[in-house]
Amino acid sequence: MRCERLNVWKRSGRLSVEVYKAFGSSQDYGFKDQITRSSLSIASNIAEGVEQESDKDKARFINIAQGSSAELITQIYIGIEIAYIEKITGMAWIKKINEILRMLNALRKSYAQRP
Repeated sequence: MRCERLNVWKRSGRLSVEVYKAFGSSQDYGFKDQITRSSLSIASNIAEGVEQESDKDKARFINIAQGSSAELITQIYIGIEIAYIEKITGMAWIKKINEILRMLNALRKSYAQRP
């Protein structure tokens, strides 16, 4: 299966674009680098995972994408607290990430259940 066919890949890619656009002019290069990299990592690991041969390897990359999702949630909460991210925007992103996490969990389970 190609990653382009997966809704979870599409959604995580769109979220990454939103994060990149929001931090395009940020002067805090350390925070900007961390939050954009974790957002990019979600879709990237989904893509890398679906191209793996074994279901075990596919599930491993999906697990990494889940970890990147948790990392992004953490950075969003910190960004809200330090006033880099408006609360309404941050909470909307977190809602999207939670939906992505549910989709990733289902995808990972589907790989684990294959014979």
